[in-house]
Amino acid sequence: MNNLLEMLQGQLSGQLIPELSKQVNAPEEQTAAAANGILSTLVGALSKNASTAEGAASLKNALDKDHDGSLLDNVMDLVNGGDNVNQRASNGAGIVGHIFGDKAGTVVDGISKSTGMDTSSVSAMLTKLAPVVMATLGKVKSQNQLDEKGLTDLLRGTVDKNADENPLMKMATQVLDKDGDGSIMDDLGDIGKKLLGGFFKK
Repeated sequence: MNNLLEMLQGQLSGQLIPELSKQVNAPEEQTAAAANGILSTLVGALSKNASTAEGAASLKNALDKDHDGSLLDNVMDLVNGGDNVNQRASNGAGIVGHIFGDKAGTVVDGISKSTGMDTSSVSAMLTKLAPVVMATLGKVKSQNQLDEKGLTDLLRGTVDKNADENPLMKMATQVLDKDGDGSIMDDLGDIGKKLLGGFFKK
């Protein structure tokens, strides 16, 4: 239960990657790498945001209100823009804006640079996958009755366990630091080698 990223990567199985690949018109391997990078970045950003008492409380309230995990029963419907999903829970653009604020563009650029996928495709996938991250976190919270500290510990533990192999987690943290969105962007070219195809090796 201490590795949220593994749970999220489990959501990428089945038809999700092939469907996203079709939607963004990119090879499945590149799509999987971008998806993995997006999940990593979202977890890193959530961990950063929940590192303060105010941020942790805000996250818990959001999960309590809109993200009970039921969205995971209709992931393909979500990705395909279907009507049979909770509209508040599936509001990817709203989730991305809340998590990253005005840094969303920098995050998209970073993932694009690390995977070679164009920014418009990365942005579309980020909007699709953000609700999946919140739904998974909400489900874990409910199943394990996590309070604010439990959520913070889960996110921090996931980042600690994966940051060395997934530098995009560090990118998310640094981008969200007021003065930390500079040099990290220069180091992203090599990250793609670690991400590319990583999904298929699991």
